[in-house]
Amino acid sequence: MLAVYVVSIMFWAVFKQNGTALTRWAKYYTDREMPQTISDVAETLYLAEKVSTETKEVTQYDKSFQAIKVDGKPVKAMGKDVYFQNMDPALMEVKQQQPNVVLMNTELFQSINPFWVVALTPLVIGFFQLLRKRGKEPTTPSKIAWGLFISALSTLVMVLAVWAGNNGQIKVSPLWLVACYGVITVGELFLSPMGLSLVSKLSPPRITGLMMGGFFLSISVGNKLSGVLASMWYGYENKANFFLVNGVLLLGATVLAWMMLKWMNQIFRDTTQEGN
Repeated sequence: MLAVYVVSIMFWAVFKQNGTALTRWAKYYTDREMPQTISDVAETLYLAEKVSTETKEVTQYDKSFQAIKVDGKPVKAMGKDVYFQNMDPALMEVKQQQPNVVLMNTELFQSINPFWVVALTPLVIGFFQLLRKRGKEPTTPSKIAWGLFISALSTLVMVLAVWAGNNGQIKVSPLWLVACYGVITVGELFLSPMGLSLVSKLSPPRITGLMMGGFFLSISVGNKLSGVLASMWYGYENKANFFLVNGVLLLGATVLAWMMLKWMNQIFRDTTQEGN
């Protein structure tokens, strides 16, 4: 159980950055402009925000989109809203002809993961059923190890997004975030329910509740570590390195899981009669 808790911490430390680093990426590095055909409806449903293109007094941000402060107070100057700071100059000339632009709320991007959970769960279940019919379904510990590896690939998607935007100099398509959430959701479907299954099957009956609590404690520790990692965002001039660090953590957890796999499979077979 302790081995499962350790690798689980690494997964949640990266996964829970959907509310920190990935939301920051959506806010400052992603092209969030809505098509005019749906902007009116989105505004009515409070799913959009309107940003003025006029020059006015605004808070100044550095190239990492951290507010510039003097004596603890934000520096103000005449300029455009921070959203336009890394917009393509040619596109900005066009936008200046409009009084404002309508943008997707950054919170909407956090809804991508639940969407992928609903969309991909039947596919993942069907995939495992197909493998089961062929006698090739991996054991529960193996699924956890694969889940960690697949989750690590999601960080590489964001590394490519950083390169596509020249490290934040130009906004990138929101499809990068959609792809990132899609990959890590597959990893989540491999790992999260499998971890709960493993705990419930391997725990001695008299302390199953305690062991389940330990699993959720590992999630909380992962959440804390996620905040620690996110606090280092501004310390990386090249944001690709930030996502690479996250990827290395998950790959390290993957290696640890694979090193313990034979031992965990043996315990799993002895306890549940499952496995190859």
